[in-house]
Amino acid sequence: MNQISNQFLSIEQIRDQYLNQSQNAKSAYVSDVAFEDVLRQKQNEAVMESSELKFSKHAANRLNDRNILLTDSQSVRLENGVKQASEKGITESLVLIDSLAFIVNIPNKTVVTALDQTETNSNIFTNIDGAVII
Repeated sequence: MNQISNQFLSIEQIRDQYLNQSQNAKSAYVSDVAFEDVLRQKQNEAVMESSELKFSKHAANRLNDRNILLTDSQSVRLENGVKQASEKGITESLVLIDSLAFIVNIPNKTVVTALDQTETNSNIFTNIDGAVII
């Protein structure tokens, strides 16, 4: 007991010692990044993920079977077509780009099927409620 009384002069010193240790431990986890910056970054990531156009397995198989390779320009134009269709409230859209036709589920941002010029000769497309020609 005497040994303890020699080390600490008052209860305030003991409290300060232990409180300072817990504050030092907490400061190890604090970063210089503001909460607002982290929130904004996470929101931007969510927007980027939601804006990516996906291809269904069927559409990917169609592109692969017909050796159709989308250029970067065509991909951008397809995404712009999907965005335009979304803005108009279309849910199932035909998007025509060059000699390619894509049926796209707009709410899911998913290409359901893809056709090339040889398959579009009949010029009949069903189960769509709008078309975008780019």
